[in-house]
Amino acid sequence: MSTEPPPFGSGQSPEDDPFRKQPPPPDQGGGGGSPYDTPPQEPPYGSQPPPHGGGPYGGDPYGGGPYRTDPLSGMPPLADSGKRVLARILDMILVGIVVGLLAWAFRISQYSMDTGDIEVGKSLAQEALAAVLYIAYDTFFTVRNGQTLGKQLMKLRVANLDDGSTPSVQTALMRAAVLWIPFAFCCACVWTAIAGGWSFFDKPYKQGLHDKAAKTVVVSTS
Repeated sequence: MSTEPPPFGSGQSPEDDPFRKQPPPPDQGGGGGSPYDTPPQEPPYGSQPPPHGGGPYGGDPYGGGPYRTDPLSGMPPLADSGKRVLARILDMILVGIVVGLLAWAFRISQYSMDTGDIEVGKSLAQEALAAVLYIAYDTFFTVRNGQTLGKQLMKLRVANLDDGSTPSVQTALMRAAVLWIPFAFCCACVWTAIAGGWSFFDKPYKQGLHDKAAKTVVVSTS
């Protein structure tokens, strides 16, 4: 198994992902073999209901797969929400600088230096540019190894809830779109605060709204 995270767009098999949770050794869980050998039995009807009123996505409380008892088992601890906020602010600043420079270079800045007026055409162009760059940035780095630059500094990474692996392009794109499209076109920092701040109150996985949409969590790497 490779010890390096798969490069973006490499097409590497998910089973080769170094962050993917591995099944417990044969001597765990009552002396049986790998959980892949025999699917776990479904609890009988009328047994004790799952905690927290059922699963976050309906049906199996943990989304199915070989880790039905607890999807966080075998994964690093969930990230501190305060560190997530700091990482997101760093990402916003880094990409925001690039957006501002490109908007100035292509003369699509929202504000005129002479009059301070907002031109609708330029405003929409800059918002579209911001959405594209933020989504591309977030998607690229999340698929690469689960870490944007801000998350690398804060020692955090994004992981699939069901197995701990690095999100696919589709998952990362969904996560980024839910977070950045409202940010760019209408709600700016208000939406970012709501979507990201949700992790402060969410139980049991500390997910932001974008995590819920993509079925991901953010974990610590330290």
